[in-house]
Amino acid sequence: MAPHCDTMDGPVVKACERALREGNVNLILPWVHAEGEEELKEAFSRALAVREGGGAAADLADMWFFETAVRIHRRGEGAPYEGLKPAGLDWGPVIPRAEKAVENGYADEAIAYVTAEVEKELRERFDRVLSHREYDENDVPAAREYVQAMLGFVLFSHHLYAFVKGGGGHGGESMEGHAG
Repeated sequence: MAPHCDTMDGPVVKACERALREGNVNLILPWVHAEGEEELKEAFSRALAVREGGGAAADLADMWFFETAVRIHRRGEGAPYEGLKPAGLDWGPVIPRAEKAVENGYADEAIAYVTAEVEKELRERFDRVLSHREYDENDVPAAREYVQAMLGFVLFSHHLYAFVKGGGGHGGESMEGHAG
């Protein structure tokens, strides 16, 4: 995306469902880049027309519209469209906490969880550095273990910082380049 924008229970499909139910394309448009807007509007109009037939035709139109919206959304992220994934996938502990924070307007639990996990990872990597720091300089395998541990800590720290300061947006971009 969250990394779950391409799932049947993800935010893009939820926005599609609401847009189709209410007949309002504007409810899905924020999830695509401006360059994909006309294509999505056309797909929306077609899906609405086919849905009027009801039954299997409406179900097929909905699924086609979901796939089209997710494909356009992913293209806007510069990511490939690999099809819709099923609902109920486990995306780990952070996405539910972050979504709950957005819903209830209270981010402390999500922030505390992520902060604790980052601290745990940094401490484990640092402890590994310390455990390999005292080595005989003529023991090349031991020196390599130290270098790998040290680089693991330093580069992880750097990449984490760069990600945080760079915006760390969905799809590997900053949020400024992201439509959803």
